[in-house]
Amino acid sequence: MRLIYIDIFRGIAIAAMILVNFVSLAPKPYSNLDHSSWNGCTVADLVFPAFLFVAGMVLPFTLGKYLSPECKPDSRLYVKIIRRSLILFCFGLFLNGFYNYDLNNIRILGVLQRIALCYLLSSILILNCSTRAIKLISLAILVIYYLVLTFLPLPGHIAGDLSPIGNLGSYIDSHILSKAHLYKGGQFHHMGDPEGLFSTPPALVTVLLGYLSGNWLSKQKEDSRTSMNLFIMGLAGIIIGTIWGLFFPINKQLWTSSYVLYSAGWSLLGLSLCHETSQVRKYNWGKPFEILGLNSIFIFIASVLEIKILVKTNIGTMSSYQWLYEHLFLSWLNPENASLLLALSMVIFWLIVAYFLYHHKVFIKI
Repeated sequence: MRLIYIDIFRGIAIAAMILVNFVSLAPKPYSNLDHSSWNGCTVADLVFPAFLFVAGMVLPFTLGKYLSPECKPDSRLYVKIIRRSLILFCFGLFLNGFYNYDLNNIRILGVLQRIALCYLLSSILILNCSTRAIKLISLAILVIYYLVLTFLPLPGHIAGDLSPIGNLGSYIDSHILSKAHLYKGGQFHHMGDPEGLFSTPPALVTVLLGYLSGNWLSKQKEDSRTSMNLFIMGLAGIIIGTIWGLFFPINKQLWTSSYVLYSAGWSLLGLSLCHETSQVRKYNWGKPFEILGLNSIFIFIASVLEIKILVKTNIGTMSSYQWLYEHLFLSWLNPENASLLLALSMVIFWLIVAYFLYHHKVFIKI
């Protein structure tokens, strides 16, 4: 039986990712729909961890038969996992370099690469560790990450320096990957990579928390009590993350431990709503998002490729994106609403594409 509410939540996450990606291109977007410059958390900062969280939620169902003593994983399964991870990673490189592939300066990591690494590592852990061990590993990663970032000093910096340049993640990413292969956009382009190597372990915990939630849900009844328990766990994550954030700031760029718990809490709140309305009460409000969630990775890749094309091609003397923004929206709206309406129109466009694929029973899997 397909768990509709998971598809709906995944579709909401993809729709939000498309919205945030387009809004962030505008010169003056609504602040809550743009990523926080450093410490803090906007609505936009909750989108990517929500997708990682739901990616972990489906693992108990996709790997479920291999988790029993009667059916141990074999080499073919690991080959399949590695193959999928490599394909996702290569798609990320393709998008990073599009359409001028300078191998000396291409960004190595990114959103799809983070998904690939977290999927690979979480699958291996899930197939080889008990649920109790995964809980302990997750806790250990969050605590060690906090201790290392807070108490390990760098040359020329004091311990606990969590500034864009002075943090340990920036130092490690720039030395392992070299600055030429790091993220080059945004206000803090001189820092390490926001999807860098050093911050991958706490991002892995986001996936593992999703797995633990999905594993728990697979044993629960589809009733309002389950929805309420999801809501309570989400509220606990938000509260604990907020308290931890008082001395280890909530920060998406560093993917701090407090951010892991805080963002997971919001994901659980969203899931509780989807579970109650779609799975328990059988309301059909989420059908468009369910359809979007069934081709989520393809839609995400295609939408990012669209952004690349709009930014790198010109109409007259301005980029295609800038032309659309100024001539179709900014001419009759204020800057904030113009950026929002343009982004919403792109979300609607990809919803139509997703419906076309769904109508023709085309489901593109990687």
